[in-house]
Amino acid sequence: MRDAQLIINRAALLHNLQLVKQYAPHSKVLAMVKANAYGHGALIIAQTLEPHVDALGVAFLAEAVALREAGIRCPIAILEGVFTPEELTQALDLGCYLVVHQAQQLDLLADYQGQHKTSIWFKIDSGMHRLGFLPQEAIPAYQRLQTIDCVRELILTSHFACADDLSSDKTREQLAVLDALHLQLHALARSFANSAAILAWPQSHHQWVRPGIMLYGSSPFATQTANDLQLQAVMHFQTKLIAIKHIAAGETVGYGSTWRADRATRLGVIAVGYGDGYPRHIQTGTPVLINGQRAPIVGRVSMDMLTVDITDIEAEYGDTVILWGDTLSIDEIATYAHTISYELACQITTRVERIIL
Repeated sequence: MRDAQLIINRAALLHNLQLVKQYAPHSKVLAMVKANAYGHGALIIAQTLEPHVDALGVAFLAEAVALREAGIRCPIAILEGVFTPEELTQALDLGCYLVVHQAQQLDLLADYQGQHKTSIWFKIDSGMHRLGFLPQEAIPAYQRLQTIDCVRELILTSHFACADDLSSDKTREQLAVLDALHLQLHALARSFANSAAILAWPQSHHQWVRPGIMLYGSSPFATQTANDLQLQAVMHFQTKLIAIKHIAAGETVGYGSTWRADRATRLGVIAVGYGDGYPRHIQTGTPVLINGQRAPIVGRVSMDMLTVDITDIEAEYGDTVILWGDTLSIDEIATYAHTISYELACQITTRVERIIL
């Protein structure tokens, strides 16, 4: 068995969900479990959340099918919607909510001959410019949706481009667009708030909120940590120290000999690499945690291993090494990789052993 382990803490997940409900006490919760629950494991996360949320969110139909086949019964919203008559029939047979964001999907709904009805999440492009009807297209699209038999209810939805940037005016601009449109649409229920908006834009909460990254214990803001927000890490990535080496000053380490020791150095070899999903391009100096002490990565990350300088800390063969988790934030490690925590969590590979707490 490989030494690398991914420990998933369900108590932390439920703690973070409770924070969502504290911030948005009057809103229903559509919990994001797309992309394998941000790398945490879609089924275990869905099973944990199902009794406590109003619906689960996935990106596309296959993700919904997998959850239904595994026994998940609560409503599932498909955020990209469906694209063929066969997908529409299957989605409605499974009782899924559907996001509708373009005219072709209106045609699919209008042509449906089955007996099922569902909630349609009517998506507006309020400024993100990715998916959604433009505001000037919304009224005729809305009027057409009202005539389609399989539409049980309509929920107005959109997505914020800059909710995590409190210095930007973009969210206010998008809210103004959406508020103006809402007045014309006969008081539809609304769903706009992602994690950042749940935490920072209470005027966006409305009837449904859609938490994602905050459920998993990561901050959506560059200027606030998870600890600042009282979020708890759900994912704990750890491995073992599998060898110790001593090298002289002037010796190099790893592929390409990119790091050179400026002193006699005690090296630790750690059982994790980019084959496990740890980022190959991460900076030299990125910390890992051994016995509560920080040790910097030196040299390039290999497929199965990486090396750290343990000259100045107490560390021995077989010690546990924390790559990120509750004592070393994934958000901090993401800054060393010039990325965001979402990507780090999503790219952990299947050869890492999963342990569920």
